[in-house]
Amino acid sequence: RAISGKTEGLIRPMSELAAYDAQGPIPTRAELAYLRRGVREPGGKLPLFDRRGQEISAAIIQICLANGWAVHWFANPVKPDWLVCRLTQAGRDMVQHYWPVTDQED
Repeated sequence: RAISGKTEGLIRPMSELAAYDAQGPIPTRAELAYLRRGVREPGGKLPLFDRRGQEISAAIIQICLANGWAVHWFANPVKPDWLVCRLTQAGRDMVQHYWPVTDQED
């Protein structure tokens, strides 16, 4: 399954290893794009699918969970292996620092 709750053995390609600054890991563009989608959603709900209708990569979701930028929200009874997550305040702050969401965006 593309979106699962497993986090053991998560390995990122060398080209995508997170950089670090004084505050911790610096998110990749893909992680930021995923997290930005929760900024304007009720409760900070994060998407299961990207804007093209493709499932969000399990690696992206798991990295965001591991870094505290997202938290598991609730179990999906129809698809129990999917992670329904929401943005944390740390995730919201990180998005606003690296790729702010403006009032002009829809």
